[in-house]
Amino acid sequence: MAPIPRLRAYEGPALLSYGFRPFFLLAALQAGLAILVWLPFVTGHLAVPTAFAPVDWHVHEMLFGYQAAAIAGFLLTAIPNWTGRLPVQGVPLLVLVLAWLAGRLAVTASAVIGWPLAMAGDTLFLLLLAGAAAREIVAGRNWRNLTVVALVMLLLAANLAFHLEAGLTGSAELSRRAAIAVVLMLVALIAGRIVPSFTRNWLAPRGAGRLPAPFGSYDKLVLAATAPALGLWIALPDTQAAGAALALGAGLHLARLARWAGERCWRNPLLVILHVGYLFVPVGFALTAAASFGLVAPGAGLHAWTAGAFGTMTLAVMSRASLGHTGRPLVATMATQAAYVLLVIGAVARICSALGHGPTLLLHLAGLCWSLGFLVFALAYWRVLTGARLGPKAVSGAPQPA
Repeated sequence: MAPIPRLRAYEGPALLSYGFRPFFLLAALQAGLAILVWLPFVTGHLAVPTAFAPVDWHVHEMLFGYQAAAIAGFLLTAIPNWTGRLPVQGVPLLVLVLAWLAGRLAVTASAVIGWPLAMAGDTLFLLLLAGAAAREIVAGRNWRNLTVVALVMLLLAANLAFHLEAGLTGSAELSRRAAIAVVLMLVALIAGRIVPSFTRNWLAPRGAGRLPAPFGSYDKLVLAATAPALGLWIALPDTQAAGAALALGAGLHLARLARWAGERCWRNPLLVILHVGYLFVPVGFALTAAASFGLVAPGAGLHAWTAGAFGTMTLAVMSRASLGHTGRPLVATMATQAAYVLLVIGAVARICSALGHGPTLLLHLAGLCWSLGFLVFALAYWRVLTGARLGPKAVSGAPQPA
């Protein structure tokens, strides 16, 4: 394991002292507020000066706005642990934050400035993030984690394709699937490292019993099977071949989750939410497989992945890492637990809505729960993310080496 780096002397705002601070806060605010804009936007009660259709604006801002910010916060916090190097902070971190904000403004005003200029402004952030991550990983000779940089570059390519496809054809249907697939691979890769590690750290001192299987050959098999399955789904979503590959993926990911001893950590909400969040991954594979065979609407599986897996696991990592890296106890407060419950309820409601059960009512319930969950987090963790550290870093709460 690489040594945990010490912070260089830093006298600027606490918000810019570590990557998780601004980006976790921005991710939560973007996730919560963007949905409150999209619901009246999609129903025609609000005009947004974007060149994207309402559904494309929604998907883009969830994947390349909120999700990209959460990924940035995680990587800029995890990479110093992986490499032993000092974190990005101060002015370089501010440049990344401003690039992200510029992208959000460019996309929202793309009908005014034109989609080519919006594309240039929006894609700059992921390019800078990939460059910063690659520089640190190469300088630290942490070669195996270059996979993460490759996935960020794929996310950048998906963002470029999203703008091009929407700008030239009016809809980004293919690029939507590509972006979801890249984020899903990131979630599967990172979860395989941190979920069994955090679970083992908590269970091991508590006596005999089954411990999670560490990342190993089975996990590599799951990832190796997941990539081509998602590739088939991107290119040929309505085919039996894609359906079969996705169904296999559902079984593999469910078995993977079962190996992590989640049933033993039910008393620890910070761990429970990680296991519940990952459960949405095989559920999403199963529902998307069913959609490939024409059995259910495609939106059910998509939202199991996005509202379910991406949302809950993002919130789980943001809350745990924020506590650990600011010297606070790894304890989920009532506000944190409320945010978790709201996101799970919202995800289930959104899946049921896509399946045709009270679609309009459940759609609005899902949006409200999602927004409240992230806004509760932003409010509860505002002082955590913008204030000073309280004591020695709680290493067990930090993203661990991959």
